Amino acid sequence: MTLDVPASALPSRKLKLNVLYLLGIIAIIWLMFFSMGISASSFMVDFHFVWDLMEQMFPPHVSLLWTNRSLFISLVDTLSMAFLATIVGGGIALVIAFFAATNTTPHPIVRLASRTLLVMQRNIPSLIIILVLLLAVGIGPFAAVLTLTIGSVGLFGKLFADAIEQADKGIAESVLSVGSSHMQMVRYAILPQVMPSFVANLFYAFDVNLRAAIPLGVFGGGGIGFELAFANGLLHYKDVMAYTILIVLMITGMERLSDWARRSIITQPQLNTR
Repeated sequence: MTLDVPASALPSRKLKLNVLYLLGIIAIIWLMFFSMGISASSFMVDFHFVWDLMEQMFPPHVSLLWTNRSLFISLVDTLSMAFLATIVGGGIALVIAFFAATNTTPHPIVRLASRTLLVMQRNIPSLIIILVLLLAVGIGPFAAVLTLTIGSVGLFGKLFADAIEQADKGIAESVLSVGSSHMQMVRYAILPQVMPSFVANLFYAFDVNLRAAIPLGVFGGGGIGFELAFANGLLHYKDVMAYTILIVLMITGMERLSDWARRSIITQPQLNTR
């Protein structure tokens, strides 16, 4: 007995299709470079500019890190911007998430409106938001905090809502079957299940906001990003490299601290609110 093998399942046929896919991807990449006016020779011809810049950056002016008195204040501003945006944005996102989740929303229309609001917030770039807020509230950390808060609500509101929808429905139905109210069901059935996810996402939000606070500072949001932009504007490239090293150390240190705190909090029994 012979079996008819489809032509698309033959090894030779699959190889031809894979080659066509590969050629298609290469063609798309080439068109992208061509549309931007970038050629392969540009990487070699213009590389000496990059090399010249690196020579101007080294050795970094590391003594600036302890002689510049405003540097510590800038670091505190950057950390404060990320922390405040995480707490405020995370709290607002948590409230909206309960309205946006299918199993906790009071009405489908409320869920649709909440989801639409979260989508709109996620689709607006942070740089556009801060440019508008700079006109409204002026240059400074407050504009950056508002920008990061809006971004946190849009992104993590969706993550929180998805976590709520993935909660075990059987537990919620059991709580409701004994005469509990909707709020009691959320308090005793939904919240204990999703709290570890909330905590993990909040620490992740802090990491994201800390990284985002630096470029926002370049655009007028203050903090260490403003110091970096100021040194770059004066063509003090050794200072720029010193600030860059400091930023890398700060982000790495806070990331390690956040990982430790997240593991410690999630494993604590008091996190279970039942």
